Order: sequence, then C-alpha cells, then structure tokens
Amino acid sequence: MDLRWRRSALRLTVIVSALLAPLAMASEAYRPVPMPPEVRVAATELEGPVFTDSKGHTLYQWPLLQMRNGVTGDHLGTSECNEARTDVSAGLMSPYPGGLRLPDLSEHPSCVKMWPPFIAGAAAKPVGKWTVITRKDGSRQWAYDDLPLYTFYLDKHAGDVLGARSDRPTLDAPAVRRPAGPPPDVPPGFAVKTMSTGRLLVTEQGMSVYYSDSDAHGKSSCDATCAETWIPLLAPNLGRARGEFTLIERSPGVNQWAFRGRPLYRYALDGGSHRLKGSDTSGWHNVYTQLAPRPPAEFTVQDTTAGQVLADSSGKTIYSYFCGDDGVDQLECDHPGETDAYRIAVCGGGDAARCLKTFPYVIASAKAVPSGRSWSVMLIDPASGRPALAGQPGALRVWAYRDRPVYTYAGDHSPGDVNGDSHGEFRAERNGYKAFWLRDDFFSRDQPGPG
Repeated sequence: MDLRWRRSALRLTVIVSALLAPLAMASEAYRPVPMPPEVRVAATELEGPVFTDSKGHTLYQWPLLQMRNGVTGDHLGTSECNEARTDVSAGLMSPYPGGLRLPDLSEHPSCVKMWPPFIAGAAAKPVGKWTVITRKDGSRQWAYDDLPLYTFYLDKHAGDVLGARSDRPTLDAPAVRRPAGPPPDVPPGFAVKTMSTGRLLVTEQGMSVYYSDSDAHGKSSCDATCAETWIPLLAPNLGRARGEFTLIERSPGVNQWAFRGRPLYRYALDGGSHRLKGSDTSGWHNVYTQLAPRPPAEFTVQDTTAGQVLADSSGKTIYSYFCGDDGVDQLECDHPGETDAYRIAVCGGGDAARCLKTFPYVIASAKAVPSGRSWSVMLIDPASGRPALAGQPGALRVWAYRDRPVYTYAGDHSPGDVNGDSHGEFRAERNGYKAFWLRDDFFSRDQPGPG
C-alpha cells in the first residue's frame, strides 16, 4: 500500500510497511460494466485494469486534444485514423509551419498500421457504453463512451500496454492515445492516478490520500491537533462501504473512510495535486491501489535538487526518450523500430556516433533479469539505433522501459545531476530526453512521471 523510494549506494531498495506488504501488491479493483462478448478486462502493471480484445491486446482511445494551432484526435463517434500515409507536418505544434516534409517517408506507417481499429463483427450490437461506429471505409468499429477503440502494433502479448506514454499533455506535446478501461472501484469523491511509482489514490480534486502507521486496523488515533495537519477524509451520511473501502466511526455520527482497513487523510501542507510530500513525514504514507513493479536490481535512486530520479549502478540519472511527429495523425517516433532521424538530430545534430557519446544506452549485464513487463532487455545496433538480431556482431544489450531503450547523459558528472532533463524540442515534450523522475515535488512542480 505504500511505496517510498530511498537512495541506495548499491541497489534500489523499496521500503514497504511489513504490516501492509501482503496488500501492497494486490491488483486494483474495478467496477464491472456491461461489455461485448469479445471484450475482456486485464490487470496491468502500470495502468491498472484495461479493456482488451479476445487475444488480450489492450484497447486505446485517441481523445480530441486542443493544441497550439488547432485540434486533433477523434471526435465522438468518428475515427480520424485511416490508411493514408502522412508525408508532411500539420503545423499543430508551433513554431513549425504545416507542410514540412517528414523524414524517412519510405518507412513512415499509416495511422491504421500503427493503431489498428478494433473491428466489430457483423452481428455486433451495442451494450452499455459500447457502441458500433461506421468507419469511412464502411467497416464497423467498436467505440466506448463514443470514442473509437484501437489496438497498438507493439503490444504482442496479453497485458502489454506499450502504447501508453504520457499522462500530462501540453500544447507542445503530441496528441497521445490512452488505454481504455473500466472505472476503478472507489467511492464517490475518490479517483486513481497513474504515477511512475504506482496507481495513486487521490481525492476527486486530485489531492493525495495518506494513511498513518499509528492507526490500528479500523481505528484512527489522529486527535483534534493531528487533524489540523492530517485532515480526515469523512464519508457522507449516506456513504456505504464499497469493495476495499470501509467506514470507521470517528466520533458519534461521523464516519471516516478507510482503505484496506487503514483510515484515510489528506495532508494540509500539500501545495498541489498528486503530491508525495506527506510521505516525508515519519509514519505517514501515500496510498496506492497497486504499486509499480520494481526497477532492475542494479538500478539506484538518487536525490536531486527537485526530487528523486532513477539512476544506474554508478548513480548516473536515467533518461527516457520521447517523440511524436507533427503529422495530422500524431504518430509516435520513439521506438527503435521507427525512424531515428528525430532522435539523432536532437542528441547528435544528425551524427549517430555523436549521439552514442551524448546519450549512451544503459547497458544490461549478462546476468540482467527483466522486471515484469515494464522493464526488459533488448539488442540494439549502435550504428543505426535499430533493433539488432540475436548474435549480430557489435550489438548492444541494453535496458528498456516499455520496450524503449533508456540512456544516461554525458553531461552528468555526479549522482543527482539531471543536466540532460528536457533536452530537446519544447522541453522534450515533442522530441527529446526526460529524466526518469520518481518524484519531482521537492519544490512546487507536480510529479509527471516518465509516462
């Protein structure tokens, strides 16, 4: 239920309360909803419960997004993802004008090749929030809550959610696709937010929820003075227990919410939404419906001036690379199997060899063990930046997060340096490198996580 990352000289240590450890790794509960026969719900490591097709492939939506120079994405009941291959920019992200020729056109995919529509059978009928729309080519496509549904070409195995990238869109970021799923089984007034550390329980307004080691199971020890800082989350008079949420009597006629037996609070000193600051107070912890999987054992956590980052065994900050082209279909370009022109331009000025020196790959040892589905080991051809074949001479064995390689930065010299953070276009929102933040709320910024 709690997850607190601490600096380690040799390896990453995840400190979990011994009492709650058996509960911490539980999968997030969800509210069942009516579904078509060919749809399933799968528990995933980073996104909680998601809808899948009958083969276990995650289903995604492409919500309409306001950008600097227009909107893009699917309107309700209409799919904008088609067979046409985009060859020029759309000018949606300033300062680039529309009409600029996109790189590597010979291998540029169409939208439907990267995001195949979730096709409905001839006999498919609407059920609940599930409807069937007619695509422009006449085929029938499933939609949920009026937004068309797609699978992602990189999701090969049941439980993969490799198409989920960022939960913090900006005017300079691509219009990303998002996993679709059933609502979390939380009472009114609560929500769940995906973070790099896990699925964080928050209030409806986005404020973090906490519990205390001092409380007994089903009983609060937070008195009136304590409650000035740690504000009890009270249930309405008509509030009822729901799933893992129960009610405890705080005082006669006044009930407080509890999760997995632990009374719940809000921290009065949190300056913004989804913060982790309250967990810096001894004995207090953020509440997670489920934790993210542990990073590889040889990784460490380092303190910076802004928060905590994931680092390699020598303490050098780890970076993820993000990329989306500015075509009308806003396709991603950060996987090694896609064009590497953007990345080489950002990290090497067009020189691939310079890229290898500026942002070198994080090499996985021969004994490296992948961690769940999120962390894996892949082979990379250093000359091209593309996936290498098994046994290929000179291939690098590198760590990857969500099937994308991770890097360090040549300009970082000491543990805790994050000089490569936001290296790229538009603070790396469109194209570039971001530090793998576990926290960046030491000051006033919200924690974005590495998407």
